[in-house]
Amino acid sequence: MTQTAKHSIAEAIADWLAATDPEALPESTVEICRKLFLDVAGLCISARHEDYVRATLGAAEAGACTAFGHSGGFDAFSAALINGTAAHGEDYDDTFEGGPVHSGAVVIPAVMAICEREGLGGDRFLLGVATGCELLCRLSLVTPKAIHAAGFHPTAVFGCMAAAGAVAVALGLDRDKIVSSMGVAGSMASGIIEYLAEGAWTKRMHAGWAAQSGVRAALMARGGFLGPRTVFEGSHGFYKAFAPSVKPDYAPLLDGLGRRWLIDDIAFKPYACGTMTQPFIDCAIKLAAEGVRADDISDILCRVGEGTVHRLWEPLEVKHNPRTPYHAKFSTPFCMAIGFLDGKAGLAQFTEARVADPVARELAGKIRYEINPDDEYPKNFTGHLRAALKNGKVVEINQPHMRGGAHAPLSTADVEAKCVDNGVYGGWPRAKAERLRAVSARVYKAPDLGVLKEFRS
Repeated sequence: MTQTAKHSIAEAIADWLAATDPEALPESTVEICRKLFLDVAGLCISARHEDYVRATLGAAEAGACTAFGHSGGFDAFSAALINGTAAHGEDYDDTFEGGPVHSGAVVIPAVMAICEREGLGGDRFLLGVATGCELLCRLSLVTPKAIHAAGFHPTAVFGCMAAAGAVAVALGLDRDKIVSSMGVAGSMASGIIEYLAEGAWTKRMHAGWAAQSGVRAALMARGGFLGPRTVFEGSHGFYKAFAPSVKPDYAPLLDGLGRRWLIDDIAFKPYACGTMTQPFIDCAIKLAAEGVRADDISDILCRVGEGTVHRLWEPLEVKHNPRTPYHAKFSTPFCMAIGFLDGKAGLAQFTEARVADPVARELAGKIRYEINPDDEYPKNFTGHLRAALKNGKVVEINQPHMRGGAHAPLSTADVEAKCVDNGVYGGWPRAKAERLRAVSARVYKAPDLGVLKEFRS
């Protein structure tokens, strides 16, 4: 699929969206969509009592749509905002290693909300989820690392565009209105990364904001609101605004579109923290498994990708002493310390008490980094540590890829178990959380999404 002067990027995308048939989706892609539904639902339940979700509920309006774990119904915009914020709030949601972006927490809430609002069936839900997540992943490959470098959150800005396309295709809009949906979304996309400074909550809302913006953009386009046809490549377009430091390469976006599904390689996280930190936690857990104790360690040096430093390693003194549990999720040294000490880094590890633990802080303070110019980030997420022990021994451990990603994927059973555990963490009886397994197997085949009402409280 190519783009010419008369055929814009958005039009090329819209041609694909309008032509995609849910019945023709590969089985592997349908299974990924099922796993995405499970992951998002479980995460929404796990976070339903958190302060940031309660605060988001204060901005919600009543309606016919479901917010997992909350009684009553909400309007489509509110449901998308609540579900997206809850799903992404603990940074435990899926990721696409090439981006990196989180697609499920944006696209599932957006498409679910519009399908409930409009009484659409599971086939439209599936079509919107598959195409929206695919679009989000592909958009992230056009200007690698440049969105973050400009101070924006890729999930937030790409998510808005992808949600608009996903909702438009679920609604069955024609090609021109799909183009306008994305064109309108271009003026709604937002999300800065200043949350990194002190662990503020704003990143948590980025997926929800993108989801509800996508719903609004598609509905406005359906009503006839015109968006720019050249929203992506125009001289005042999306990539010019959000990634001004590089020249966009649209080949990864358009090549193979409709033939190769990149979402088949989406990664599901084993740990509740920043994506690029995950392989380093694996290294820390392996170090502890070798019988090394925290008191044995003099120093740990990690070789890292340059593109991860400003978010996950610097300022190093601050990363050694995170201010809040959320702040700690974006500190590779602290996440490694928790993984070493606890053998895991789940929801229960990121609490006020754990972040204040002097043993964890002392160990985190021993961890530093150097840039590896040959690191494959963002194409591949790797981990490394070189531990110097007090007895003079040196232990070096490498993790060649992200566990849960394309090289070592989590099975459907793994994601089901994660979903159920997250539901129980959020206060549901295990039997109720288990119901999500059965529902996930048939929600995309249902005549409507009425079955979701049983998960409203």
